[in-house]
Amino acid sequence: MSWALFQQAARARPFWLATASGAALAACPVLAQTQANPAQPEEIVGEPDLQTPDVVPTTTDAPAVKDEDQIGFAADNLNYDSDTEVVVAEGNVQMNREAIEMRSDKVTWNRKTGQVFAEGNVVIKNPEGDTAYGDKIELTDSLRDGVVENLLVVLDNGSRLAAIKGTRFDNGNIELENAAYTPCPVEDDEGCPKNPSWQIRAVRVMYDRVKNKVRYKGARVEIFGLPLIPLPGLSHSINNEPSSGILVPEIRLDRSNGFEIAVPYYLRLASDRDITITPHLYTSAAPMLEGEFRALTDIGSFRINGYATYGSLVPLTGEDPDSEKRFRGYLESAGKFQFDPHWSLTYSGRIATDRTFMRRYDISRDDRLRSTFELERIGGNSYLSIAGWATQTLRVNDIQGQQPIALPIIDYRQRLDDPIFGGQFELQLNTLAIGRTAGQDTQRAFAGARWDLRGLTGLGQEVTLTALVRGDVYHSDENLLTAVPGYRGKSGWQARAIAAVAADMRWPFIGEFAGGTQTLTPRVQIVATPPIENIDIPNEDSRAFDLEDGNLFAINRFNGHDRFEDGARITYGVEWNYSRPGFNISSVVGQSYRLSDKPSLFPDGTGLTDRTSDIVGRTTVAYRDFLRLTHRYRLDKDNFAIRRNEFDATIGSRATYAVLGYSRLNRDILLLGEDLQDREEVRAGGRVAFAKHWSVFGSAIVDLTQRTDDPLSSADGFEPIRHRLGVAYDDECLSIALTWRRDYADTGDARRGNSFSFRIAFRNLGF
Repeated sequence: MSWALFQQAARARPFWLATASGAALAACPVLAQTQANPAQPEEIVGEPDLQTPDVVPTTTDAPAVKDEDQIGFAADNLNYDSDTEVVVAEGNVQMNREAIEMRSDKVTWNRKTGQVFAEGNVVIKNPEGDTAYGDKIELTDSLRDGVVENLLVVLDNGSRLAAIKGTRFDNGNIELENAAYTPCPVEDDEGCPKNPSWQIRAVRVMYDRVKNKVRYKGARVEIFGLPLIPLPGLSHSINNEPSSGILVPEIRLDRSNGFEIAVPYYLRLASDRDITITPHLYTSAAPMLEGEFRALTDIGSFRINGYATYGSLVPLTGEDPDSEKRFRGYLESAGKFQFDPHWSLTYSGRIATDRTFMRRYDISRDDRLRSTFELERIGGNSYLSIAGWATQTLRVNDIQGQQPIALPIIDYRQRLDDPIFGGQFELQLNTLAIGRTAGQDTQRAFAGARWDLRGLTGLGQEVTLTALVRGDVYHSDENLLTAVPGYRGKSGWQARAIAAVAADMRWPFIGEFAGGTQTLTPRVQIVATPPIENIDIPNEDSRAFDLEDGNLFAINRFNGHDRFEDGARITYGVEWNYSRPGFNISSVVGQSYRLSDKPSLFPDGTGLTDRTSDIVGRTTVAYRDFLRLTHRYRLDKDNFAIRRNEFDATIGSRATYAVLGYSRLNRDILLLGEDLQDREEVRAGGRVAFAKHWSVFGSAIVDLTQRTDDPLSSADGFEPIRHRLGVAYDDECLSIALTWRRDYADTGDARRGNSFSFRIAFRNLGF
């Protein structure tokens, strides 16, 4: 049966539409909440039910209507009393208006009083996909205001809002009594009811239609059913946009600062920019203020973050707790802008007032802060980079005046479209200027060209031929201020020419093995370079070097442009790979031999001092996503002693895993140079899931270096550096973690000792 009903009343927005959409908006996730004046808490009476009621679907559908003034209507039975003018529809009653649907067991309309009742398994669904459930809906004759009992709204994203009673007023405002909200699942994996991880309970929830905002009265957060966090004056907007307000506090405890509480306040300036202000309060240190500004523009985005306090600073080499108070802080900013499909700008800036501020307040454990910018143009066959960087050292014994400032760094490369003699031809222009406030200044410019030809022989050998030429011009002054003589070069203007040719042959052999496929690839490379006056040239970017599998077959095995390996050499090695479904082993081992007897540029202990190099290799074992082992090594060419031994392993699943690392440098040299000290270290970390959603995690770093390895070190063979241990809970909508960490090193006022942190995150609510 169908009926066009309530034509005049249909012009007004029915309450059940306002309830479904308004309550849905009231539960929108947000980034922040507003803290109003705290009110005296009221008692929350009754338990709003967040479980979906059992509603038997009907089979009779109300007819769709095109006229917005009409309501489609269907029911199993319809009775009309002409004396009392009461219309009663019973049995699978359905009403729809455009895309809005309502179902109930019974609908009663008193035409004299104008009262309309829908009762019994009331279900309302709006166009956005949100569904409202209720026991009874009472409407006035205008359908502009009314009352809903035992309301439950299930949002399209799965969030739920329940209330003992809901009222809509004539001005469009909505008020819910004894309400609860949660975005968490209320059923387990087997479909059985369960309590949500957390929910917001409130005495009253008010929706202000004019301000488009929802306010809570007497709100509190319940975690696992326990009322833990009161939220007086909680409010938020309902249009899916973040609003200004207080975020969840952060709590820590450490030896340097004592007990810490940080209360972030989020301030929304516009749809594309915001500010977060965070006061940090300590029991053993002066307060600190943190601020972060974020902005999104038409061509990119950027952020600025800073910390500021006024407190005492303990010297790096002293223990004076009464040192003079001063301003201390840290500022960083980063951003990227895309001007058009080819041009872009990226920058990052970091600066601190002193060397221990970031460690003292546990912001970062970096030992240097680098500020950079880079303007790039990327074309189809060309690349241009204009960059610069500066470094602030946080190391105890470093001199800031000797830290380099590189400005500008210009690199341009052009690849020719047409091959030359069958090979790819590329041009390069590069310039660099390095200045120091109390050290050597160096300027460099070079122009070069490179030609590469790759081909396959009839026997399946892969052959690559390479030729390159380069011309360099250098200028430097105050060279004697550089501590290491080999890095200084000669003052004034210097020039050099570089040329190199190389032939590289790989010959893969593929076959079946142990149910899988193996590939054995011998490799031989010959490189020839005329003598180069490297020592006359300042060395700014080719200092740290160690022979390894990654640079064994490089034409220039230095990691920069200021040094270029000359002479003739032959490099040989073999690669082996074995794979089968879910399992893979790859390995490489090699060595090089220098054909000339000219003294090497490479320092002792790097593996390339003699004509015959040390043997280097790497082996990687991977089994699905469960296991990955990597072993890198360097063996002494004379006695096969292990000069470098590195082992890294990741074992386990996402829930339970272990990360292990071990490194050992035994260079066997008498004169220790810069960055050439021997060292031994072990690292371990992992997580163990001991129950559903619960896990314990931890990590540790231990210095195993002995006095015989590094005479200048105070190491005793087993010295912990840092470790941490914690317990965490994680599910679909709640994350809690308690962490204990211990540091074993003092650096000024960054003291060794224990620290504790507590973190809680309510997902889908913006906390």
